[in-house]
Amino acid sequence: QVHLVESGGGSVQPGGSLTLSCAASGIIVRINAMGWYRQAPGKERELVGIIYRDGSTKYEDFVKGRFTISRDNAKNTVYLQMNSLKPEDTAVYYCKPYGSAYWGQGTQVTVSS
Repeated sequence: QVHLVESGGGSVQPGGSLTLSCAASGIIVRINAMGWYRQAPGKERELVGIIYRDGSTKYEDFVKGRFTISRDNAKNTVYLQMNSLKPEDTAVYYCKPYGSAYWGQGTQVTVSS
């Protein structure tokens, strides 16, 4: 059974940073493409970025240069480093194997002054 636990969210001021974690069980993150997604209030869930099996990454334009996805194979955990945060980054953030239907509970990120 796949289980995904996101953590690390919180409230920060614009320009601040946060690092989110996604601890996985039931899957091996290093052999799966893993995606980070977010859902802002009143909006549909959207893709933020992906880390592929070979470790390469791809980001949506609205986070390029600010967010970085990485993984720790030993911990079976994927991370989302978020820098230069903006109010429009406020959302619940989720991770899941790319293309799968598994979702965790998400972690709330609020960017506000």
